Amino acid sequence: MSETLDAIRAVDSRSQLDDVLALSDHLSDALFRVESARIQPSQTSGLVVCGMGGSAIGGDLARAALGDRLTLPLSVVRDYELEPWTSPDRMVLCTSYSGNTEETLAAFEAAAAVGARRVVATTGGALGDAAREADVPVIPIPASLQPRAAVGYMFVAATEMATLAGASPAIRTEIDAAAAHLRDEHDSLVGLAGEIADTLEGVMPVVYGGDLTGAVAYRWKTQINENAKIPAFSHVLPEMDHNEIVGWAQGGGAENLAAIFLTDSDQHPRARQRMELTAELIEPAATSVRMIETVGETRTARMLWAVMLGDLVSLALAGRRGVDPSPVEVIETLKDQLGRP
Repeated sequence: MSETLDAIRAVDSRSQLDDVLALSDHLSDALFRVESARIQPSQTSGLVVCGMGGSAIGGDLARAALGDRLTLPLSVVRDYELEPWTSPDRMVLCTSYSGNTEETLAAFEAAAAVGARRVVATTGGALGDAAREADVPVIPIPASLQPRAAVGYMFVAATEMATLAGASPAIRTEIDAAAAHLRDEHDSLVGLAGEIADTLEGVMPVVYGGDLTGAVAYRWKTQINENAKIPAFSHVLPEMDHNEIVGWAQGGGAENLAAIFLTDSDQHPRARQRMELTAELIEPAATSVRMIETVGETRTARMLWAVMLGDLVSLALAGRRGVDPSPVEVIETLKDQLGRP
């Protein structure tokens, strides 16, 4: 375990490791910050979460954790515009860590045009200014993190807004318990992350999930992209069994791919059977195949356990490659070439 941590710290200029290990503290702090915003509940037809990258993933994870407890739609929009059917009685949560994400700024204005009730989660920037000018509630996010390391804050913002929109029951107690669970699992998560990184070194990871772990699989993929600076991919089952599985045929190039399946005790029995059979079928062509079962008593605890594990795996891969996980130079170059707002 110490070797994994030492390798990460040797390249980690912005202390992302400390931020990942502090996820439990972020969850507790996020609950306080939402409460301090004094947002009043309202009757709505559902919640829309607008954002990009690490700011949007909180909505996906909230929808996964809430599962069949959702009583109204919770959708995530990664674009400049809302869905054309968005009605004035929707609550719209606009999330941008920097507050300067151009797509989210456009979505904020689009929500105003629809007449929807708006809430913002940000550190400030143009979005924070626009929200305060329009008397829109702001959930303040601490400004000392990498945007992707604010996942706990964005997740809590989305779950709390789902409750205030009347779309789900409150899960504050569940989040508190999940935070305690992450503290207890700290050492085992670091050790497991190192083991998984060993199997992924020098190959391209493909992460599969379903139901609770579908959004988590995508989070793994994006964290590996940004932190380890390597291609990684994700998909969900059962859909993967109707197309992508064929691409794992021997001789098709899969020999440089490693598959990870994120399983969960609450998944449909047939979905679990599909994962197990799929893993067996693609194993002859893959560099490696690994099944990882989530750990925890509740959906929220298990999902956040898997999120923290994936974040640690991405940092462990960065350490093994000797690359600093924080800079994302190509994204900054793209923004410059587009012309920053």
